[in-house]
Amino acid sequence: MEQRILKMQDMKTREEGGKKYLEGYFAVFGQTYEVWSGWIEIIERGAFARYLASGEDVKVLWNHDSNIVMGSTANGTAVLREDEVGLWGSVEINEKDQEAVNGYARVARGDVDGCSFGFDIARQEEWWDDEGIYHTKITEVDPLFEVSPCTFPAYKATSISARNQESFAEAKHRYEQIQEQKAEQWREMMRNRLKGV
Repeated sequence: MEQRILKMQDMKTREEGGKKYLEGYFAVFGQTYEVWSGWIEIIERGAFARYLASGEDVKVLWNHDSNIVMGSTANGTAVLREDEVGLWGSVEINEKDQEAVNGYARVARGDVDGCSFGFDIARQEEWWDDEGIYHTKITEVDPLFEVSPCTFPAYKATSISARNQESFAEAKHRYEQIQEQKAEQWREMMRNRLKGV
């Protein structure tokens, strides 16, 4: 499972009809995100659409902790949808769940301003630019396991980041192999020219 951790976009608390809600964007389309030093990623509009249309359940967790479930799309306590900005979500706070109430209070006061989502990549595009920066564009997510408000919007010393470093190292190795093949093809062409071929 991949995870991306970023700053909350327009995340806010809301009260209506005696109920409390936590709402905002868990992902924003077209926004650059540094997965790892030297690796930039964006999420393309439509990346979540197919999975959301499938009706599969997506949980809203606190800090990716499966023991603290704040809501679920299956039972209607959470709603997720794509719009032109990104992946927007709303979760109804369970007043009988102290962890959910605490999470709501932390966001309302501004103590927590990060979010994340756990997913697998179904389709993506990748390329290297002239400065040697690796770029990925996620075009389809399947499945989307969960979304989470997170205490820290970015951190490096985690197993998630360790996996990111491994993925980056593999991509860099593939890139270097391709560059070496191109260089060898150029050398061969030059040798042939020198021989008059």
